[in-house]
Amino acid sequence: MTMIKIYGEFGPYLSQIKDDVIKKLAILNQRECDNNSTKLYEHLIGRVKAEDSMIEKCQRKGLPLSPHSALYECRDAIGIRIVCNFIDDVYRALTLLRAADWCEIVKEKDYITRSKPNGYRSYHLILKVTTPYPSVLADTAGTYFVEIQLRTIAMDSWASLEHEMKYKHSITNSKQIVKELKRCADQLASCDVQMQTIRQLIHEED
Repeated sequence: MTMIKIYGEFGPYLSQIKDDVIKKLAILNQRECDNNSTKLYEHLIGRVKAEDSMIEKCQRKGLPLSPHSALYECRDAIGIRIVCNFIDDVYRALTLLRAADWCEIVKEKDYITRSKPNGYRSYHLILKVTTPYPSVLADTAGTYFVEIQLRTIAMDSWASLEHEMKYKHSITNSKQIVKELKRCADQLASCDVQMQTIRQLIHEED
């Protein structure tokens, strides 16, 4: 059986675009540090969605199995997670991305102010970036989309645990675990706010 190449001829460019965006984010971070500010983030994680995962998503959404569906309709073939120390850093990074001349924010979802029912918290963006590579839109600019997830360390740790639970099919006490995860998410949210308050009090002493 021949594997469908959902990204088509554009697949080879995706990793390079991911790396290019990560470099631009690193420049933003360095500028913040150079301006006597605290660092913007603790670390970055980037990935290109596996073709089988993208195929499954297109099928779930009822989309044709084509590069246009994968790269224009879904818009998360390239993903980057920005993990910050504090909540304020998340919104500081968001402000800088809104002002950046190398990208345009085309979609936002704030799961920090309004978390998902299960306790998930994060700030999601879809960036439109201009590249020197051919794109599925056949435009001269080479347009691609990148999903950005902005989180604190606490949010990221919780999401990793929830992801592990979601994909472990042999769990017998899932209802209890889901309840405990939600309780943990609430506690971590409170901790994030307390840590932010302490940080502000420290800076007021400067």
